[in-house]
Amino acid sequence: MKVIKRDGRAVDYDRAKIQVAIEKANQEVRPKERASKAEIKEIISYIESLEKKRMLVEDIQDIIEEKLMEINRYELAKRYIVYRYTRALVRKQNTTDETILGLIRNENKELAEENSNKNTLLASTQRDYIAGEVSRDLTKRMLLPEKISKANDEGILHFHDADYFVQPIFNCCLINISDMLDNGTVMNGKLIESPKSFQVACTVTTQIIAAVASNQYGGQSVDLKHLGKYLRKSYEKFKSDLEKKYKDKLTPEVIENIVQDRLKTELKAGVQTIQYQINTLMTTNGQSPFVTLFLHLEEGDPYIKENAMIIEEVLRQRYEGIKNEAGVYVTPAFPKLVYVLDEFNNLTGGEYDYLTELAVKCSAKRMYPDYISAKKMRENYEGNVFSPMGCRSFLSPWKDENGNYQFEGRFNQGVVSINLPQVAIVADGDEEKFWEILDERLELCKEALMCRHYALVGTHSDISPIHWQYGAVARLAKGEKIDKLLYGGYSTISLGYIGIYEMTKALKGVSHTTPEGREFALRVMKHLRETVDRWKKETNIGFALYGTPAESLCYKFARIDKERFGTIKDVTDKGYYTNSYHVDVREKIDAFEKLEFESEFQKISTGGAISYIEIPNMQNNLDALRTVVKFIYDHIQYAEFNTKSDFCHECGFDGEIKINKENEWECPNCGNKDHAKMTVVRRTCGYLGENFWNAGKTKEIKQRVMHL
Repeated sequence: MKVIKRDGRAVDYDRAKIQVAIEKANQEVRPKERASKAEIKEIISYIESLEKKRMLVEDIQDIIEEKLMEINRYELAKRYIVYRYTRALVRKQNTTDETILGLIRNENKELAEENSNKNTLLASTQRDYIAGEVSRDLTKRMLLPEKISKANDEGILHFHDADYFVQPIFNCCLINISDMLDNGTVMNGKLIESPKSFQVACTVTTQIIAAVASNQYGGQSVDLKHLGKYLRKSYEKFKSDLEKKYKDKLTPEVIENIVQDRLKTELKAGVQTIQYQINTLMTTNGQSPFVTLFLHLEEGDPYIKENAMIIEEVLRQRYEGIKNEAGVYVTPAFPKLVYVLDEFNNLTGGEYDYLTELAVKCSAKRMYPDYISAKKMRENYEGNVFSPMGCRSFLSPWKDENGNYQFEGRFNQGVVSINLPQVAIVADGDEEKFWEILDERLELCKEALMCRHYALVGTHSDISPIHWQYGAVARLAKGEKIDKLLYGGYSTISLGYIGIYEMTKALKGVSHTTPEGREFALRVMKHLRETVDRWKKETNIGFALYGTPAESLCYKFARIDKERFGTIKDVTDKGYYTNSYHVDVREKIDAFEKLEFESEFQKISTGGAISYIEIPNMQNNLDALRTVVKFIYDHIQYAEFNTKSDFCHECGFDGEIKINKENEWECPNCGNKDHAKMTVVRRTCGYLGENFWNAGKTKEIKQRVMHL
């Protein structure tokens, strides 16, 4: 039997520990109240007779108390309860020492692997993690109601970003970059006036991104369409200067050619500034800014030609990549790119199809950009097209006092996610019980989300001037409270969900891609949506349903449920849950069927949704990519590509890495055998999960594999 400790660890059952615990309590009561050795042995035998593969340590302690009461050892039972309570208090007094010391000594692997964008060896990153651990500890022990903390520990729900909860800061936002560039802003007490050129506008934009990232914990997005006017300003300045100097010496055609050459140089330098500054800046969070660039052309935009030039240059530079420390061009993690497909660039002969062709080539080589269908988005968001926030969540449509839709300058207050497979497991095939449990847990999620909301209520604008006073979100006065921005739907607060596939399997025994499973899954999704809509009416707070892309949470929930409920076929046996509404990777379904199927769920999950499809060797499948991109435009709002291929981080080789004669992985390009510098995906199953070491079966060596 395995005993599941309070921190989730599974340890071997040890009967001696039960005996020692009871005997310690024995010593604190009168002799006639003590349990005999035979009685203690009987209690232990009863626990073992249950023949469970796993037991929670709390369940074992509950049984001990019950058995002591049954043999009339009331005083002993009381001492045991007091002992148990005292130990709980000791645990609550400090839960951070070992975590922090393990981090400093580089022994805390869980933190090291939590965020691939953070290097836990760096002092600046360690400072952020140390502060985060203190915040988690205070959140768990003092700031959250005990039932919320317990639900989080038991995998009923997940309270996201507890490492920042101690501060009144929010999740993610769409920066109102237009206001900040056009009307100026202030950083570190210094006035930044409206730029006079494209190059300066790009520099100011990256400074804003860094300042914003340092004062929130989630992602941010910038719509590049606002830079078009500054490229026009550079053009006009170059032309004016040349005409003044050479009007009588050069023809208008020559002057125009020189102006265009200078403009292209400035365009390249400006985009390069954005790309390299984002990747080389270090925020106070100990990482590069988590930023998305929105590549969107709007019909009727007076600067559409300039914005097309900017998008083209962004895609070209992303296709090229950024040199790593070895001088090899690699794909940078940031900025993320989201490219909008519309009538004039959906590969059906439109004026801007050339940009989409470049986007497809870029996706094949660098995995980015992601794609949004303007056509489908307008259907889902009252005719609007706008960027997801950096964390891929979406705002709800909101109109200002003049009746105009506004998306930029708005934000998300925070996220709590529900573990749907666990609801189905506990219901044990009883659908009526499923709905009862689901509603109980949804109310628990609402209470947790309200904790997020109330943590922001009463916050003064001085907490982050770049957000609240100088335009990123608002132009509030110094000392003014932000409360008015927390209500009326101006900002959102999100209910995330994990495991629609496993939930359906656990309750119905079928996938949600079958007719029966699909009907049930859609009913659940609609119920979730109706619930958050009801909360919004009840509270005047912008609750939203968010198909969260929290891959690490998929593993956390699955691990907890496997420890609590054992191995359940197609549910807990995989080691992970399928994200949100996604089709499980083992389903036999092609890319088009998958996108078509998932699009129905995206319509419901308007607080955030993205679908993935995998295409092997994408650089050799450009025609396939083009076909899928066309399909995205007509059928689904938001999708991205993944590919299954090996990668050498030493030289940038992107192909198949094989095992050599010595039974070691070896890069065929540079000969690298350092497994820490390789990503090796086994094509036998296409698994893309967590790396781990496994002992080789044929030789006494260890080889790095992804899945067996």
